[in-house]
Amino acid sequence: MVIAIDGPAGAGKSTVARALARRLGFAYLDSGAMYRCVALLSLQEPERPPAALAVSARIEFAPAGDSAAGDSGASDAASNHVASTRVLLGGHDVSKAIRTPEVSEAASHVAADPGVREVLVAKQRELIAAGDLVAEGRDIGTIVAPEAVLKVYLTADPAERARRRAAELGAEQATVLAEQALRDERDSTRAHSPLRAALGAVVLDTTGMSVEQAVERIVELARSARASA
Repeated sequence: MVIAIDGPAGAGKSTVARALARRLGFAYLDSGAMYRCVALLSLQEPERPPAALAVSARIEFAPAGDSAAGDSGASDAASNHVASTRVLLGGHDVSKAIRTPEVSEAASHVAADPGVREVLVAKQRELIAAGDLVAEGRDIGTIVAPEAVLKVYLTADPAERARRRAAELGAEQATVLAEQALRDERDSTRAHSPLRAALGAVVLDTTGMSVEQAVERIVELARSARASA
């Protein structure tokens, strides 16, 4: 069973998806981390085309003993109880390196490259084909796994999303809100795989919700979807 979770930054995708995967005993895929890895490589090797970097990138996910970075949760509370994942690039742990503001900005541009998307979507589909999995990103339900048994579009009020990201990054909320608006616009209007709710997706607004509440709601949806499949 594949559960696809899409949505904008700060909606709680990573935290909720990790907690959901742990609750169900499923594997977890953070597709955004894969684009961040390519962005990190592009900053290190600007002379190489991003698509070529995506082809050669060896990206893996491994369990971690402590909390990993990612979208802050549906609520800051309980985030320390969420299963975490290390992101490995060429065998090296880049979990923190791919979360810097510079990489975040570069990732938004890299993700708009159709060549990069083609390569990473193929890699994501290989991972999804392995079995029960919770996958999160911005085009899982629309492009990567439109056949997913359950598709969820996780969102939240823009101000709440900015507050979460500001707390995560240690930045000014007003600055994060302005940058967030630009990224939302860029992600939703790009020509390839624009950010939007997939056909048949359940829209879940996490504003004011705890991680446990969001996870419990998706577990209920998963049970219903599996029974109907």
